[in-house]
Amino acid sequence: MHVKIKTAKMTYEEVLALPVPFHEKPVRQRMLFRILLFVLSLWDLWRTRFTYQTMGIEKLGRKEPCLVLMNHSSFIDLKIAARLLVTRPFHVVCTADGFVGKQWLMRWIGAIPTKKFMMDVALVRDMVYTVKELQSSILMFPEASYSFDGTQTTLPENLGKCLKLLKVPVVMIRASGAFTRDPLYNNLQLRKVHVSAEVEYLLSPEEIARMSAQELNAFLQEKFTFDYFRWQQENRIRVKEPFRADGLNRMLYKCPCCRMEGQMLGQGIWIRCQHCGMAWELTEYGYLQSPNKEKQYFTHVPDWYQWERECVRKELEEGAYRLEVPVTIYMMVNTDCLYQVGDGILVHSLEGFHLTGCSGKLKYTQDPSASYSLYSDFYWYEIGDMISIGDARAQYYCFPMAGGDIVAKTRLAAEELYKLVKERAK
Repeated sequence: MHVKIKTAKMTYEEVLALPVPFHEKPVRQRMLFRILLFVLSLWDLWRTRFTYQTMGIEKLGRKEPCLVLMNHSSFIDLKIAARLLVTRPFHVVCTADGFVGKQWLMRWIGAIPTKKFMMDVALVRDMVYTVKELQSSILMFPEASYSFDGTQTTLPENLGKCLKLLKVPVVMIRASGAFTRDPLYNNLQLRKVHVSAEVEYLLSPEEIARMSAQELNAFLQEKFTFDYFRWQQENRIRVKEPFRADGLNRMLYKCPCCRMEGQMLGQGIWIRCQHCGMAWELTEYGYLQSPNKEKQYFTHVPDWYQWERECVRKELEEGAYRLEVPVTIYMMVNTDCLYQVGDGILVHSLEGFHLTGCSGKLKYTQDPSASYSLYSDFYWYEIGDMISIGDARAQYYCFPMAGGDIVAKTRLAAEELYKLVKERAK
């Protein structure tokens, strides 16, 4: 699936002078657009031989609004939801950049915009309005970003509170095969993999009322625990495509043998270190396998990624972590366009993010406690690997110009730094 975004070049001053858009409430989803989404999804789902099963869904009234929570692995997730929810009106919470250049269409489809990993009071108001006034269900991807390594990402701390505010049943869609078919690191190259889903009734309004927000968070965290490389291995899902390791270095950026960063290369079915020469094959069944049996290090991709997280944590604790990289800067201040405003320097350290650019006119800082995770992506809208920071006024999309893979490490560092700041504050 190839998705582009509308862009334009403007100066930083011109972008700042643009009028601030006013907030609009969600509009009732038109059945025509819901059917259109359903029809447009059928081809991709047919190609993946999509199947699904339901558990306890008979408890949900035919016209009863609910909150649908879904794990997030690839673009096909929305198509799965369009297929499964076609019989009931639903609004989908999506990132505001998805509205760029097509705001009217997204609103009629039923999309509700939000900024990722930010405290968004307007979003909560919009969700309450949707279930109470529009009598519509809400589809939400609580992980907010695609998984890099096929395991769960952090859920927002206020999710339990949100459930208690909405006071509607909670349903979960758990998709399997979506990550294996189209992992984020693999440059949008699709594999021939069967995709399936489970639709499960999780919580009634009465159960939500009896549980605390913390209990709800713990319950949902357990439900959102998965490992899709493990799923592939245990179910003997064969990925024969010869490009299955392309771009794997984006995620596995650090060599466990020589400890060098930014020297890994994922190409074909191999990932190898260009510094020390160590190499691993990504097998058809999702294992890592090195010809050098004495220096295997890892056989499981998420174990390697978790080790990188631990390394980043150690750097932070020792005060050694620092990122400083030249970037191309785009800004989003409205949904008309994504504006390319020039170049700059992005710094990430124990003090948080610091972005400067546009001949010294742009200066933005972001505290480590501002967000529990980081909006970062591989090959974002086919522009490049991206790190996004910002506030309610503007979002800054930074595309590193330097060599080496830094996006995954920066997300890990932002998440671990947030935890560290919270721990030290106690």
